[in-house]
Parts: sequence; structure tokens; C-alpha cells
Amino acid sequence: MDPPTSWDSLRKQARKLEAQLDEQMHIYRKFVSNKTGNANDNDLEPNIDQLLKQLQQVNSQMQAWVSSGGSEIFSHTLTRHQEILQDLFQEFNRLRSSYRAKKEHASLLEDFREFDRTRFDLEDGSGSHEQALLNERASLHRSTGQMDGVISQAQETIKTLMFQRSTFGGINSKLSNVSSRLPT
Repeated sequence: MDPPTSWDSLRKQARKLEAQLDEQMHIYRKFVSNKTGNANDNDLEPNIDQLLKQLQQVNSQMQAWVSSGGSEIFSHTLTRHQEILQDLFQEFNRLRSSYRAKKEHASLLEDFREFDRTRFDLEDGSGSHEQALLNERASLHRSTGQMDGVISQAQETIKTLMFQRSTFGGINSKLSNVSSRLPT
């Protein structure tokens, strides 16, 4: 990504990324709601994540532009782009959490079915004791993987909350700055 040289090019780049993100989020939203995706749909998460990072970089460049003496109009435009970025982050995290919850639910149902089959085989006497232990081990392995997924989801939530905290901190400092300029 070449570094833009003007405010207009930064704004155009931000709008282009926002449009790409809207398109990708629409596809991802369909994928999550239907859960009937193909192998290419697994590439959506990293693509959206990459676009969000690029938009965040553009917003940072716009912030630097405004900080170096941009007008109030630039500041309002930047605020709007930051709000859009935050909304996109929140929606993406919500969709990702929903998708992971659906995957977890399906996996738990599969584990339950597997447990029922194993129990039936043992009661029926048709399965061996070793096979039952192997099935139990596989079930434990899947459960461990699910726990790793929950932990990574919690870590992503923490990152999102930290981003929101920094955003609100920036808003707070701007409000303090404005209130210090106004007569009381």
C-alpha cells in the first residue's frame, strides 16, 4: 500500500476499504446465517481481518494529518471514519462469535451422538473396550480444542474492549479540550 500524499487520497482509500468491507461482511453475514459455505468462505475471516487492519492504518494516517494542523472539517470526517471502523469491528466480532458458537454447538452435538453410539456399542457388546477408550480420547481432544477456541475468543474480546477504551479516551480528551475553550 503506497503512502497517500493528500487528505483526499486518504479519504478515497478509506471509502474504498469501507466499501470492500461492506461487501465482504455481507458475504460473511450470509455464510454465518446459512452455515452452508464452501472452502472459499473460510478465507473470509482473514480477508476481513486484513481489510480492517488496512482501514485502521488509513485512519491512523488521517489522524496524523489532522494532528498536523488539519481543519475542523477534516476532524469531523476522521471521526466519522473512526465510527465506521468501530462499527465494522464490532459487527465482525459479533459475527465471528456467532459463527464459532454455531460450530461449537454442532461439535457438542456430534460429541453427544458419538457418546451415545459408544455407550450403545458397549451395552450391545459389539465394540471393544479399546475402541471405547479411543473414542473417549478423541472426545476429550475435541473438547480441548473447543476450550482453546473459547479462550481465543475471549482474548479477541479483550482486544476489542481495549480498542474501545482507547477510542473513548480520545473522545474524552477532545471533549475536555472543547470544554476548556468554552466559557463557564
